[in-house]
Amino acid sequence: MIPGIGKPKSPDLGAKCQPALLGAVTAALLLLSPIARADTPQRILSVGGAVTEIIYALDQQARLVARDSTSTFPPEASDLPNVGYARALSPEGVLSVDPDMILASQGSGPPESIEVLKQANLRYVEVPETYSAAGIISKITTIAAALDQQEAGSALAEQVGADLQSAQDFARAAAGDHRKRVLFILSTQSGRITVGGKGTGADAIITMAGAVNAISEFDGYKQMTDEAITAAAPDILLAMDRGGDHGLTLESMTSLPALMLTPAAQNGQLVRMDGLRLLGFGPRTATAVKDLSQAFYGANE
Repeated sequence: MIPGIGKPKSPDLGAKCQPALLGAVTAALLLLSPIARADTPQRILSVGGAVTEIIYALDQQARLVARDSTSTFPPEASDLPNVGYARALSPEGVLSVDPDMILASQGSGPPESIEVLKQANLRYVEVPETYSAAGIISKITTIAAALDQQEAGSALAEQVGADLQSAQDFARAAAGDHRKRVLFILSTQSGRITVGGKGTGADAIITMAGAVNAISEFDGYKQMTDEAITAAAPDILLAMDRGGDHGLTLESMTSLPALMLTPAAQNGQLVRMDGLRLLGFGPRTATAVKDLSQAFYGANE
């Protein structure tokens, strides 16, 4: 799970549990887990940045007792206790906040921890993760149903769907018949370039914004050789707006051998965006698509 990088402001309750210990602690954790409640869950743990955003968009944030480290928007979400990274959850950390329901993005883990949590006396709702406009609507309706907020969910889904359609229409018009080739850079750590291939959130958002992914040879996120990146000849480089040795700047773009010979580097074409907004596929995706299209093509209203 890529989006939502950054230091949480709240205490980290996600101390890791070694896989070998999971069997030993399961029975004890089940004894400590919340008593099943017949009423609508009121103590909700949100796992996944887009999941948390949707809960806030449905005005149900008062029911949140904790969130994972990828849940960084809206800013006030950072005041909630943090149970750790979505793909490295600890059963102890999760159950310490005494939730009666977990709303978790598909792909949360590790599997051993999720199995323990599913055996606990609480509801576990998996929110599907599909990188498309339809996938965003599915997230909204799934979460709204789990929260017993179907009417508000329908209204939010209708508004988000209309915004996504408008943003994609805008992007197609901006691109016209000359779609730019965009290369998403996930990491530049130690000079090794990791990029987004087919089937990724990066691939989907590039397409929605009216451009073409410069990488079509493989699925997922993988490291590429300098020669392969040069051959991909991207017009634009796209990256998350973050620092450190994973990030990409105009300076590093023109100094890294793998990138310096690309048309994007030679023309200074770098677009950066907050990781959760760029790859979260939540309520803000429509504005992300429109802003990316404007950055790619210089389009105006």
